[in-house]
Amino acid sequence: MRKRGYGELEKLDYKKEYRDLYLPKKKPSIVQVPEMVFIMVDGRGNPNTGEEYQQAMEVLYGLSYGIKMSKMNGSQPEGYFEYVVPPLEGLWWVKDVEFDGKNVTDKEKFCWTSMIRQPEFVTESVFEWAKEMLGHKKPQLDLSKARLVKFTEGLCAQIMHVGPYDNEAASIEILETYIEMEGYVQELNELRRHHEIYLGDPRKTKPENLKTVIRHPVMRKER
Repeated sequence: MRKRGYGELEKLDYKKEYRDLYLPKKKPSIVQVPEMVFIMVDGRGNPNTGEEYQQAMEVLYGLSYGIKMSKMNGSQPEGYFEYVVPPLEGLWWVKDVEFDGKNVTDKEKFCWTSMIRQPEFVTESVFEWAKEMLGHKKPQLDLSKARLVKFTEGLCAQIMHVGPYDNEAASIEILETYIEMEGYVQELNELRRHHEIYLGDPRKTKPENLKTVIRHPVMRKER
């Protein structure tokens, strides 16, 4: 996946290197999403108030930054290079409902997979090492829910939503209209989910300035 070599002092920022995946415009577009490596944690419930979601955040960021900072104690993996930890992402669905991101508003019903992309050098052994290190540091965390996954999303339509998360419906409607007009259909199912990529920190950014990539899996209409 890497487009060029990176020296010791140059950090790979996936958002900037792969702008088509992370920095779309507010006008929808079609994108082919290749295979990537993620650490994922599954859960259920309201992300704003649920303890399960907060625990997932601790696990994801703890593992991701543990791998990134492995160089500090000389335990960096083979092939390690300097990089910026990629943004938090989420796959969202509701049991027994074809959830498109706007047709269910009861957040207690949400099911989710929260995930952070990892550099290509992160193998299963690197992942297990990171879990062991984090387990020593924060033994209260349930690390059994974390998994390392190679995820290929394939053909998708996406749009940049700017504003509060609760206002995403307007952007999703624009995206769905675009999908229909361009000759595609949404393919939301158990394997392909409503997908969000969070480019802003809600703790530090005003709600009206938050940027979220909204991505829906699609397929060509049968003729």
